Formats: sequence, structure tokens, C-alpha cells
Amino acid sequence: MSQSFSQNQARRNRQQKLWPQKWSLKTKAIVWALSISVLPVFAIGIATYFYGINLSTKQIPQVRLERAKSSTETEALQRQLSLLLTGMGVTAILAGAIAVFVTNRAISRVSNIAATSNDIKNRLRPDSEFTQTFIANEDELVMLERNISLFTELLSVLVQDKEAEADYSQLLTKITRWVRESFNEEDVLKTTSEEIRKALSIDRVAIFCFNSNCNGTFIVESVAPGLPKILGVTVSDPGFEVGYIEKYRNGCTRAIDNIYQADLSDGDIELLKQFAVKSNLVAPIFKGKQLFGLLIAHQCSRLRFWQQSEIDLFAQIAMQVEFALDYAKLLEQVDTRADKAQLFIEITRSIRESLNEEDVLKTTVEEVRKVLSTDRVMVYSFNANWSGTVIAESVIPGYPKVLRSEIQDPCFGQGYVEKYQSGRVAITNNIYQAGLADCHISLLESFSVKANLVAPILKDEQLFGLLIAHQCSRPRDWQQPEIDLFAQIAMQVGFALDHARLLQRIEAEGVQSQLLVDTIGSIRQSLSEEDVLKTTVDEVRKVLSTDRVMVYSFNANWSGTVIAESVVLTYPKVLRAEIEDPCFGQGYVKEYQSGRVLAINNIYEVGLADCHINLLESFGVKANLVAPILKDEQLFGLLIAHQCSRPRDWKQSEIDLFAQIAMQVGFALDHARLLQRIEAEAMRSQLLVDITRRIRQSLKEEDVLKTTVEEVRKALSTDRVLVYSFYANWFGIIIAESVVPGYPKVLRSKIHDSCFTQGYIEKYQSGRVVAINNIHESGLADCHIKLLESFAVKANLVAPIIKDEQLFGLLIAHQCSGPRDWQQPEIDLFTQIAMQVGFTLDHARLLQAYQATEANST
Repeated sequence: MSQSFSQNQARRNRQQKLWPQKWSLKTKAIVWALSISVLPVFAIGIATYFYGINLSTKQIPQVRLERAKSSTETEALQRQLSLLLTGMGVTAILAGAIAVFVTNRAISRVSNIAATSNDIKNRLRPDSEFTQTFIANEDELVMLERNISLFTELLSVLVQDKEAEADYSQLLTKITRWVRESFNEEDVLKTTSEEIRKALSIDRVAIFCFNSNCNGTFIVESVAPGLPKILGVTVSDPGFEVGYIEKYRNGCTRAIDNIYQADLSDGDIELLKQFAVKSNLVAPIFKGKQLFGLLIAHQCSRLRFWQQSEIDLFAQIAMQVEFALDYAKLLEQVDTRADKAQLFIEITRSIRESLNEEDVLKTTVEEVRKVLSTDRVMVYSFNANWSGTVIAESVIPGYPKVLRSEIQDPCFGQGYVEKYQSGRVAITNNIYQAGLADCHISLLESFSVKANLVAPILKDEQLFGLLIAHQCSRPRDWQQPEIDLFAQIAMQVGFALDHARLLQRIEAEGVQSQLLVDTIGSIRQSLSEEDVLKTTVDEVRKVLSTDRVMVYSFNANWSGTVIAESVVLTYPKVLRAEIEDPCFGQGYVKEYQSGRVLAINNIYEVGLADCHINLLESFGVKANLVAPILKDEQLFGLLIAHQCSRPRDWKQSEIDLFAQIAMQVGFALDHARLLQRIEAEAMRSQLLVDITRRIRQSLKEEDVLKTTVEEVRKALSTDRVLVYSFYANWFGIIIAESVVPGYPKVLRSKIHDSCFTQGYIEKYQSGRVVAINNIHESGLADCHIKLLESFAVKANLVAPIIKDEQLFGLLIAHQCSGPRDWQQPEIDLFTQIAMQVGFTLDHARLLQAYQATEANST
């Protein structure tokens, strides 16, 4: 478009140079007016004069003959002819003056119009060759003709530019959607470069990523066939003009139509010539408010005069890439957290499937090395004097094997034992920069170690050894998710070694021990609390061949409920029975917490109180066996076996087996709780990813809010979710709502709370999240309780929505069916979604503002 217009300008200039004019329009008009008005009068006067002279000359001789008149008459006649000639001249002059006056009046309007058109032309194209005057004496009609022709062409170009701007606005929307649908950094950058190059018909679009000291590498490229590729090229000295890197940091976009006329350094020009560049366009890309790199367009086939609409579009796309990179980073963090949680579950299961110490350790080092992608993982076991031996190792080929190596460190016992027993995890990113003693560095160098990670393994609550990861190829910056995962696995190894040791000792005791192994194996395969308890009562009843086995769980006041039961069909079922024993808390709690096991062969022969006997008789009990279940080192409940058919002489092996199973149930409950929490966290992380993606697919504020309330209500299984937006005076209105049928709809409700500005604004602006389990037990003011009751609210959850770094409103969840004990993972998820809503509203506002600007300009 610009090239065609420039050609038309040159052609017109040449035409104007070929058509010089000697007279101006005013001169020519006056000449013509005088010619038309004066010449005829002069012609008639002169003709009359000479005709009179000629006639008098012919008639005087005749007069003389006939009358002989005197010469005075002849002179009088000549004077009359001269007077006639003079009158004719005066008339001609008067006619000429009138003609000149009328011509001036007529020509002045044309001159004014020509001058106005010339002024408009100079304003429209101040730097154009059209502003130069090639017409001598400025013929206004010719000038007006040329200007009108120029205006016609400019109007056509303007219409084309406006159409192009509309196309660019639609293109920005499409590219924004494509970029936002890319959920990792690589896809974002690749999609951007491909789509821009196609849309703007550019020869090359590349992304230059900065390293330290403004050096960098081209990490993404989309290039037309036949041109040199620059992907992966590292530029050690970009040669930015003084201060220009700061301009990029301030958001400046740079357009160069011709690299040879842009005051570039010789080094920059040589670099661009290597890439066949003739024109380029550069916009900065930010990531986390830091200059990440540059979005660069190269025109190689010809010079290109960049239009302002193209420059604006390019800058807007670079900004969208910035937002997409921030989102991709957040989603990668969330995905990483979910992946780490899933990895922990899988590794824990693999370790727990190993039933002896050797298998536990071998599985551990193999799985951890794969998960962390490190060069060596080993288990170091301590002796009594705190020297030790490497008892398990997994190492990649090419590095020394250290299995069975004996290591003695005289400093260890003095400085580190207590720290590792307290759970210390040692993180060394570079052994030469960690302040280690020379002896330690020499030891690590003998193993080719550059960085390491060390976590304690506790067995029987004592420091058994260390789980150690070695990075041998290079120093390594250990990430916090890796460190957390490593520490958790080390803790699980300790639990697994406890189990393996117990099982190995039991296996040596014979058939009864095998029964325990089978029973514990069945229990350990249950990964939820309910399954653990159900498996326990079923397996123990089979192993002991007794009539009933149940688990009795304590409440806070030491009353309790039967929460699991396995019973033969002929005896009463007591599942869910609530039992209260006022004597239990006073006499038995400390004994059971200390591990007491009670065996009663006959309930009528052990001196039980009548209330106890009556209780047991109601269950048909003749003999029983009771062992404590400890969960998180607290008395959780009792594992109870009932013999109902007759009294029973419990064998010591049965009592030991029963006690060991009860202890294992406690361990299994601990594991089940831990795994359930981790699985819940993984599920919440995935929910956040899914909800964030759905919100980001909404490009308008209204759609963002509507999607948010719908998805959050489903995710939290709550009765109502709404968005409350503030006015300037901190009153507000509910602008989005999702509510289950049966509860009042509050959409568009206006709320006036005079207390809000005094007590809560600064807290919510600082990110405060409020979780109220029961509105009647949280110390709320009466006015607040009445407002919540009008919405049928029993419990609620409130998180701030920050838009443009200001408090925009609140994301609120209502539980209407009853009070609700909000769990921390639910609160965390809710908070993260509220934060995402704020980010998405910023994007939606930016996109709408840009589209509105484009629409207004069109």
C-alpha cells in the first residue's frame, strides 16, 4: 500500500516538472478580461476616427467647389473626430477597469480555495514530495486540479488504512486466543511467531531471549523458505545503542524502515546483513515485570515502510505474549505441584510393596534417581560411632560406584546428629560455595560430586542413616518442590523400614507370624481409612477364628462409636453403636496410651463391674481381647475381639499377634491419612488448572465472572458462589451468582455496609481470606448476621479480587444447608481462584479497551 502510494507521488512530481507555467491564473485572467473589454472599444474608436478622416478628405474638395467654404470648418470637423477618439479611449479604460475589478473578485475565490487546498495538502503530507512547488507562478487552477487528484488518492489510501486497522483488530483478537490457548512457554512463543509472520506477511519473526549482561539467544523462529535460519544463534554482543536497552525495559517499540538510514553501528548492520535483513520491527517481551526478550520482525526481500497500525499491533501482541508467559509459568508451577504429589504417591506405593529392608532401600534409590533426574542416589547407614556404610546405591554409568564404601567423618557426631534427628535437610547447590570443610570437599570430590541433597532416615524414632542425592555432572540449583519431595520420601523410607523390620522378625516366628504378614499385607493395600478399618476387622476375625472383631473410636470425652465391625451372622451387629463408659477416662486412658493389651478369658471371672458386664452381655460377649490403636501418637480407639459362643483361653501368640496388628492399624491409618491429604492436594491442584483454563477462555468481563461462579460452586460442592463488586464508597452490588435451586437468588442485590470501610478494606487489599464455619459462632455483628440470614447463609468463605492492583470486589462462597468446616485445601484453592479472576479481569479489560479503541478509530 505504502509502496504504491510513493510511486504515484513520484509520477505526479515528474508530471508537474514537465508542465511549467509562465503566467499565474490571475495574470492570464486579467489579460483576457482586458482583451475582451478594451480591445473592441479601441478598435471601433480607431476605425471610426480613420473613417471620418478619410471621408472628410474625400468630401472637402467637393465642398470647396460647391460652397467654397472656409478652412475653419474643416478644422472644426477634425476637432470633433479627435474628441470622439478621446471619448472612445476613456470608455475603453473604464471598461478595462471594470473588467479587472470583476476578474479580481472572481479569481480571489479560486485563489483562496487553491490556497486552502494547498494548506490541507501540506498538513496531510508534511513530509511528502507533493509539498514542493513545481509550477512556476503558481497557476491556481492547475494547483487545485492537482490537489483534488491528490485528495482523491489520499482518501482511497485512508479507507484502505482503516480497513487494514479493522483487520488488525480482528487479527489481534485471534492471535490473543491462539496464544492464550497455549499452556506452556514453548507453545506460547512458537504460536506467536508463526501466526504473526503469516498475518503480516513478514519474512521472518523471531524471539530473542536475554541472558546475563544483555547477551542472548534466538530461541524461536518462523522464517520464509530460502532465507537464512537464526534459531539457536547466540549473540554475545548485541551492540545496543547507548540507552536503548533501557528504552526496551520501559516498553519502547522500535521500527526501522531501512537499516542503512537508521544510525545503526557498523557491527549491528553487519549482523543484520548476515541475516539478510533490510527492515525490522522490535518490541520488548516482559516476564514477571523483567525484560525477558524481544519480539523481532525481519523484512528481507525488500525495504518495508512500517505503518503505525502494524507497529501498534506488534506491540500489543508482545504484551499478550507477556501475559501468556505469566500464565504459563503459573500453570507450570501448579502442574509441577500436582505431578510431584502424584510421584510421591507412586513412589510410596512402590516402597510399601517392598516387604524386606533390602528391597525397600533398593526400590527407594532407583525411584528417587529417576524422579529427580540426578546422577546418583544412595542410602548411608550409621554405625554406633557415627561412621557408616553405603548400603544402597543407584548411579548412572560413567560415575564411580560407592556401594559398600565405609565412610568415617569424625566431625559428624559433634555437629550434625542432633540436627538430622530433628529432621534437617541439607541442600548444597555447589560444594565449592557452601563453606564446607576441606575434608568434606575432598570426600565429595572422590565421588565426583558437584551438588548434593541430604535428608535423614529415622527408624524406630532413631537416626538410622541418610538418603543422599548426588549431582555429578555440574552444580545444581535444587528447587523447593524437589527438596520437599525428597524429605517426604526419606520419611516414608523410615516407616517402610519399621514395617520391614517388624515383618522380618515376625516371619521368623513361624506360622502365626505368616498370618500376621498376610494380615498386615492386606491392611497395607488399603489406601483409605475406611478400607483400612474394614480390612482389619475382616482379616483379624478370620485369623483368630473369633465371633466378632470391631474398632471402637473415641470422642473427645472418651465416649465413642463402633466404626467398623465383622461379626458372624448369629450374633447382634453393633456397628454405629454409641457407647459411653464414665469410668474409662479416669482409669484406662493412660494405660492404653502406653500400649496396654487386655485379654479376658471369661467376663464373669475377672471382677468386672456390673455395668461393664451388662454392656458386654448386650453384645453377647463371653470373652474379649482389647488392644489400643494409636494414630498420630494419640489414642485413636480400640481394636476389640469378642468370643460370643463360649469363654476362651487366649494364647500368648494370639495376644501378641493382636497387639501387633493394632499397632499396624495405627501405622496404616497414618499412611492413609497422609495419602488422602496428598491426593486431595493433587486433586485441588488439577481443579485449579481446569478452572483457570476455563476462566481464561472467557474474553469478556461478564463471561469471566459467570464462568468463575459456576465452576467454583461445582468444585467446592457449595450452595452458592457470587461476586460482589464495590462502588467508590465501598458499598456494592452482586454482579455474578451461581446458586442451587431452593435458595434465594441475590443477583443484582445492592448491599450497604457502613462498617466495611472501617474494619476490612485494608485487610482485603492485603489479601485477607475469611472462612466462617458457622455465622452464629464467629462473633459477627447482628447486622452482618441478619444480612447473611436473609440470604439463608449458614457458613461462608470470602476472598478478595484484585484488579489493576486495586480491590475490585469479593469472591464469596455460601453454605446454606448447614454450617461447614472449611478445609485448608479448599481455602487455598478458593484464594488462588480469586487471584486468577483478578488477573483474567485485567486481561479482559485490556482486550476490550483495545477493541473499543479500534472500533472508535474505524
